[in-house]
Amino acid sequence: MRFMMIVKATKESETGIMPSQELLAAMAKYNEELLKAGALIDLSGLHPSSKGARVRFSGGKRTVIDGPFAETKELVAGYWLIHAKSKEEAIEWAKRVPFDPAYNASEGEIEVRQLFELEDFEPGQAIEHHREIGEELAKKKQ
Repeated sequence: MRFMMIVKATKESETGIMPSQELLAAMAKYNEELLKAGALIDLSGLHPSSKGARVRFSGGKRTVIDGPFAETKELVAGYWLIHAKSKEEAIEWAKRVPFDPAYNASEGEIEVRQLFELEDFEPGQAIEHHREIGEELAKKKQ
């Protein structure tokens, strides 16, 4: 199963304050553990919402809303995409994220969400089309 571990934004991340060298080193060690365990698929941090935009769809219209966005607790600051055997295993990985005062990271929140797989949907032509797109994408990554 694939899970996304979503790093919630903080006031610091939204103001563009970069992580300390201590936290970056601890994160590198944690990411290496994920990699060696065969769990890591992808990861990245995001720039603050002030550098982003939202596109809202309503009644056939599209509206662009430039950041920043007010509700910091609802924003995403980064993510890991991992393989895990269960939600419980994914949670255990999330609990190991080094958000610790020792690394100048006194707060943090990780949301763990399972990704849908094509097998979760009813078979049909649209799902087969998605499968073909996935195969093409996998070829491009090689």
